[in-house]
Amino acid sequence: MKVRTEAIQFKADGKLLNFIEEKLAKLDRFFDRIIQADVILRLENSGQVKDKVTEIRLQLPGETLVASSAHKSFEGSASEVIDVLARQLKRHKEKITQRARR
Repeated sequence: MKVRTEAIQFKADGKLLNFIEEKLAKLDRFFDRIIQADVILRLENSGQVKDKVTEIRLQLPGETLVASSAHKSFEGSASEVIDVLARQLKRHKEKITQRARR
């Protein structure tokens, strides 16, 4: 899987990028045909608190899965997004196996 990361309004450090890539690599356990992951990291000003927003788009053969999350830290929002994508991948794989059985 190729991982493309884009940081909007700031420069992401290597430690954060490595953290996200390690977490994304674990998604291969649920579905091994992920083509590409597009990660968008951005700062969002909502009132006085700056939220860190992580959005990830997974390119699969014939489909795209998208999830987004806001948190106080990028690590927290990335973990939440990857958990959501893991559930989506499980559901996607179940759909494919059910279609194959018919």
